[in-house]
Amino acid sequence: MAQTLRPNIAGSLFATDDKPHPVQDTLLAVTLVLGAISFITAMFHHLHLISSWTGLVGILTGAYGQFISETTRERFGLIVGLGASAVGFFLGMAHGGLFGGLIG
Repeated sequence: MAQTLRPNIAGSLFATDDKPHPVQDTLLAVTLVLGAISFITAMFHHLHLISSWTGLVGILTGAYGQFISETTRERFGLIVGLGASAVGFFLGMAHGGLFGGLIG
């Protein structure tokens, strides 16, 4: 009968404590989107400005999201976004950097 006393967390994607976390969820979504953009654009040498800048901003938003996150599900998504942002950032830096070709 102990199963009937457990809270149902299946309906909540990020918040396992059944409380809304709008700031944390927004930072998670922004970090994931920036990480995906940075990772994908890092595969193309001529898009190093986009990959390096989105990677840098993704790393910063992900780090702040980790600082204020409250649940494990939020932290897991933030780590995925941080990893993709970091890979995109470092490959963008290797291909030309933040200002490569703009500052003579």
